[in-house]
Amino acid sequence: MRAAQFAKEPATIDAQLAKLEFRGCIIEDKTYAKFILEKINYYRLANYFAVYQQNNKRYRGGTSFNKVLKLYEFDRKLRGHLLIFLEEIEISMRAAISNFHALKYGALGYLSDSAFNHHHNHHHFMSRIDRLKEKNTDINFVSHYNSKHMGAFPLWVIMELFSFGMLAHFFKSLHRQDKKEIAERHFSGLFPAGHIESWLESMAALRNHCAHYARLYSSRLEPVPKPLDDLSFKMGGDLFSFIYVIKLMNKHLSGSEKIEAHLAALLEEYAEVAELAVLGFPENWEEFLE
Repeated sequence: MRAAQFAKEPATIDAQLAKLEFRGCIIEDKTYAKFILEKINYYRLANYFAVYQQNNKRYRGGTSFNKVLKLYEFDRKLRGHLLIFLEEIEISMRAAISNFHALKYGALGYLSDSAFNHHHNHHHFMSRIDRLKEKNTDINFVSHYNSKHMGAFPLWVIMELFSFGMLAHFFKSLHRQDKKEIAERHFSGLFPAGHIESWLESMAALRNHCAHYARLYSSRLEPVPKPLDDLSFKMGGDLFSFIYVIKLMNKHLSGSEKIEAHLAALLEEYAEVAELAVLGFPENWEEFLE
């Protein structure tokens, strides 16, 4: 029934190019454009053409296939850079949270709902733990703990299977005082636990956004990280707000202060297509990151 009612038909690459031209796209080299559309799905690339689309569905003057492809390449490289710094946050926070929790509640303390706040759904949490064990039986340390320790995984071991999102949820489920102590210990008491909780959720969402190759340029990101009060720019759902949080967290967690150098080089290379305002970057963005 659904197949019978579905009206869209697949289009040839020639038809795809014709559609782009009809909407005002300049195609400098059709042979090259065909080659690209054989490597990159039209629907994926159309998401970048949408940046230049007007209300009448036609593209702004000067929109060319090569320009859009360059924007696509910029976005791809930007995701790659961000994933490196997000990985540092994720790994550092795994260590910070597991070390604190295991020392306070014991290696298997996470198995008890008393180690979490009253919002925590322990039954659901344990079901997720069980699924992680079942899904990853082919990993050496999982088979080791299943066979040698009767499936009893210390927190610092099982947390190696957590996604970034599950790690953020684990922190959110901790007792208020525990979150406060972790925040004070690893962020020099500069940021309240509520900010760290919010930032972890935002970073987990950004990591998934990047890992699934979703467009960053001209996109509103969610959930918006909780803003700081003493900033001269407004934090929101723009990419720069997320990058600012990456910088703050990595500076305290790993001592990493390299992100602005990567960004500056990338923005210079793609200055033709990457507009700072679209990314939410203030003109003096490097000063904020310093």
